[in-house]
Amino acid sequence: MAVFVVGSACNIFELWILYVEPDLTSSSSTPACAGMRLACASHLSAHAAGELDVINQNRNREEMEDSHIGRRQFMQYSAAGVALAASSGVALGAESTPLPQPVGQTQGSLTTETDVLVVGGGTAGTIAAIQAARAGAKILLVERGTQLGGTTTTGGVAFPGLFDAWGKQIIAGIGWELVKESVELDGGTLPDFSKVPKRHWMNQVKVNQFLYPILAEEKCEQAGVEIAYYESPHAIIRRGDGWMVDCTGFGTQRRVLCKQIIDCTGGAEVVGMLNLQRLRGEERQPGSILFSLGKPYQAGRTVITDALYIHGAESTNSRTVTAANLKGRKDLLGKLRSSKKRLMHMQPEASFRESYRIVGETMITVDDYTSGRVFKDAVSYAFYPVDLHTKSGVKPEPLTPGTVPTIPLSALIPKGSSNIIVAGRSISSDRLANSGLRVQASCMAMGQVAGATAALAAQQKTTPLKVALKDIRTMLVKHGAIVPTV
Repeated sequence: MAVFVVGSACNIFELWILYVEPDLTSSSSTPACAGMRLACASHLSAHAAGELDVINQNRNREEMEDSHIGRRQFMQYSAAGVALAASSGVALGAESTPLPQPVGQTQGSLTTETDVLVVGGGTAGTIAAIQAARAGAKILLVERGTQLGGTTTTGGVAFPGLFDAWGKQIIAGIGWELVKESVELDGGTLPDFSKVPKRHWMNQVKVNQFLYPILAEEKCEQAGVEIAYYESPHAIIRRGDGWMVDCTGFGTQRRVLCKQIIDCTGGAEVVGMLNLQRLRGEERQPGSILFSLGKPYQAGRTVITDALYIHGAESTNSRTVTAANLKGRKDLLGKLRSSKKRLMHMQPEASFRESYRIVGETMITVDDYTSGRVFKDAVSYAFYPVDLHTKSGVKPEPLTPGTVPTIPLSALIPKGSSNIIVAGRSISSDRLANSGLRVQASCMAMGQVAGATAALAAQQKTTPLKVALKDIRTMLVKHGAIVPTV
């Protein structure tokens, strides 16, 4: 019996032929097996063919003779093998586009020198990377998952908000550019921000969660961002005025030499690795697994309203994320059986609302947030009700009319740190303030601030807190962001 497995990893097509007794040289071997082996071997790259000693054309010819296969039969079986490989996703023929091959790597080890390392390609990290690259910095974006967008895409919360408050747009820039283009390309509809909705969620923007990440990749490519999926840092040390960060992915060990780091992990993971202060309460908001029972999910047209809380969900490490996903899927399976409906859609991962927050140079309190305090170093706006989810559900507390909170630069900088800045829900804030600050539009705004600041810090050979606010605000406005008037 022969089993053909065709896969793609590290941009190299690899093919394994696994077989058990009787093997392909025995009289019981089928002609098709020999033909398929020869066909697959003849279309492997020189690299892959050299690696696979079990695939050898001469040996296949001997097998063909032993099996008494005629020339015509041999060619038929070879053609069948090529067809099998093509149907399995192996690109063959004149129309195929070869994938880039690794250069200068030894056994998956490489060193990357960059101006700014962005860790986490979620809601904030994607925007941070694009902004920093558009500002002229060399950028490496490492993301442990398979795509960009985080909560918006993998988590399935494909209705980001809020970009407006009280009848006008307050968050724009690169995040809005990406959201707007996603909707337009998908033939969707944008909210009318000149109208104040009765409920805050009415102005959330429905995006196609499958289109959004590939548009984000295009923008990264256009800006010059290098993306490294399936990688995450495991060690970091100070190196002169910058950092040496060791990242690991399957088959890859990467050493990154950088001047600045932007931590967009959602839980301030890099900040934790540096033993800088973080906060996390004993109780955390539940995560959610999103799905659709009985009715088709139309990406970009409908909002996924079927969701199950995952109480105790924690995104701190691979073990806690695994536990959250297993619990969510188990509960969903129980609901599916009791409902007797078809499962039409399920997100591949749970989404998380709360994890570690940094102790920054400034701590945003719920009073700061609900009063709309304008900080002296305000660099962006935020807008959302105080929105704390508990075991009994959620009761949003809307802000009073006219109130628009601001985000200070110093809340993005870990206290006592240098050459590192954060963006996203790990912003320095108390728990209630964070429940409003953590939403996608605000995180996109923070990401753009972090990207601009880190790029300027790298260019000026300084640390984020020492970059002039005037320079940061000027760059943000240049790239379409809305900056508070101080």
